[in-house]
Parts: sequence; structure tokens; C-alpha cells
Amino acid sequence: MTFDLITQDPASKARAGLIQTDHGAIETPIFMPVGTAGTVKAVSQQTLKTDVQAQIILGNTYHLYLRPGLDVLRQAGGLHRFNGWDRPILTDSGGYQVYSLSGTRKIKEEGVKFRSHIDGSQHLFSPEGVMDIQRVIGADIIMAFDECTPWPCEYQYARRSLDMTHRWLQRCIQRFDSTEGLYGYSQTLFPIVQGSTFKDLRVQSAEFIAAQGREGNAIGGLSVGEPAELMYEMTELVCDILPADKPRYLMGVGTPANILENIALGVDMFDCVMPTRNARNGMLFTTQGIMNITNKKWELDFEPIDAALEGPASTFYSRSYVRHLFQSKEMLGPQLASAHNLAFYLWLVKEARKEILGGTFGPWKEKMVKQVMTRL
Repeated sequence: MTFDLITQDPASKARAGLIQTDHGAIETPIFMPVGTAGTVKAVSQQTLKTDVQAQIILGNTYHLYLRPGLDVLRQAGGLHRFNGWDRPILTDSGGYQVYSLSGTRKIKEEGVKFRSHIDGSQHLFSPEGVMDIQRVIGADIIMAFDECTPWPCEYQYARRSLDMTHRWLQRCIQRFDSTEGLYGYSQTLFPIVQGSTFKDLRVQSAEFIAAQGREGNAIGGLSVGEPAELMYEMTELVCDILPADKPRYLMGVGTPANILENIALGVDMFDCVMPTRNARNGMLFTTQGIMNITNKKWELDFEPIDAALEGPASTFYSRSYVRHLFQSKEMLGPQLASAHNLAFYLWLVKEARKEILGGTFGPWKEKMVKQVMTRL
């Protein structure tokens, strides 16, 4: 994997770059739709390509390991061949899922023992094992195994967790560098900065991660309940330390405003379940603001969801019709809403890139943050 930093906005730290992988190029800043179990919920791979115009999607190590399982993925030739997506894929290490399973897991130096949410069976995720699993899955970009601390948490807990995450990273790197991909193309390992919302821990972690010299770096442990201002403060602190010639990935973020503000701080890559999860509940993000499509005010509105976008989910079907689908509990409603929301998110980062390249990102961002978060 390579990264070319094309330009930086003169009035902020926003960057436009280009990531090259063996499965294609990724223009940054970029939003990555989340396909936890090998599928982006309610959205086909064809729709992701043609309508959403996604350049890269995510898979999740924890979920894919449990189902369909490594034997199926290995025999299929990896996730790309299994799900038919021929563009880049990134896999989360499963660390966040381990964090969310706090009642059914035990964290030790060896790794994390947990019970499957599917059948209660016991499993162990170690740094070495997670590298091996992601080799089988075959994502272009894979994540180091870490512990995502909750917010708030005690300082001493965050320090112990960070030290262990760093030790786990060294084990991940050793295993990754001593093995090869299984399917004839290269894979890249991203370390993850942790440290909760403690400045000294974030600085320590960012410096440690930067020193590893990997092709890209991630920022984890944010967007877990802390105020947005704290997220921005930690992100800026870390971005000022991580090398400028490597892509920076802020994990699990977030709202349209969060994405724009963090682009301004120097982040290149984002993912979040918000656009699809909220879509399934009728919340639509548009270029003019946020609408709850189930509200009665849209019953006789025969305008498209968002004429400023390109995909049919946004421009072909009327607001009235999509509301009718939700009221009737038709599956097509969440499908169209999910495709639309993802198309909006990809539009947002594409427009941000244009403004960065044009040197006008700063004033555009200030206007757009207010516009896209307005309640319609």
C-alpha cells in the first residue's frame, strides 16, 4: 500500500491524498461503509459501486471468524471472492466487539477469552491469532489487536490498558511480518493509538505508534460516549504527532459534522454504522439537513429525497413514497434509505476533497457543518 499526500488546505490541517492498494485506489478523505458480516446491511455490492460510489468497505474480524468461519473464507479465496467486492477492504481486529462484550469476556496478557454471542461457545483472541484470522479474511488493510477502553475510565486503568495494547501491537507486528498473504496480493497492518481522553497517554501512544513505521495509522477509543469537544482535542493532539506522509484513520466516527471537523484536524479515513443504522429507523441525512422520513409532514411531499445527489435512491423516489414504505413496513424503505445515506456520506467527503484541492475548505466547512446538521 502506498499513500501520496497531494495537498493540504491553507486554512486548516485538512488533506487530500491518494491511497493505492492491490484492489484499487482510494481518494482521501474517504468514508468507508461498514459491512460487519461481509455485507453492508440492506445494500448490495452493485448498489455500493454504482449508486453509493464506495471506494472501500469494512469487514469485521470477530463476526466473520464466528460466521461464516475461517474454513469457508479460506476455501472461497478470501472475503473479496466470497462477497464479490473487488475493491479495497479493511477489517477491524475485533477489539471493539471485545470491548462491547464486557459481560462475557476476560482480558489477560495472553489475549481475550470471550463467549460467542451466537451459541455461547468459548474462544480466545490473541494478537497472533487475530493476525492469522485477518490473513484468512484477506483484507487489504488490517488492524492491530487492541483494547478499546470505555469512557469514562480511571487513569490507572487507561495506562495499564495502553501498555498492554502496545505490547500486543509488537506481537501483532512480529506475527504479521513473519507471515504472508494467502491470495496473491499484499496486505497492510495499521497500528491503533489508544489512551482514552488523557493527554499524556495519547501523546505517549501516538509517539509509540509513529515509531513503528507502518504504512498507515489509526486512532481508536474515541466516539465511545465522550463529548465531541474532547474527541476533537484528542484527535488534533494525535494528528500533530502521527507522520504526515501516512494516512490517518479515525475509527467509528461519526456524524456528518464530526467527519467535517475531524477532516479539518488532519484525518483521512472514517467509518461508522450511523448512516445505515439511522436509515433503518427513518433518519435521512441530506445536503440540506436531517429529515425523519416517517413524519407526517412528508406524506404529500413528492419531491425526491435529495436532488443534489446522483443515485436513484436519492433522486428517483419521492419523499412521500419512501415514507409510505416505512409506514407499510416494506423492506424497500430501509434499503433505499440506507443507500441514500451512504451516498450522502460519500458525497460529503468527495465535496470536502474538492474544497481542499481548491484551497477553500475552511469557509465551506463552517457553512456545511451547520447546513447538514439542520433538522428539517
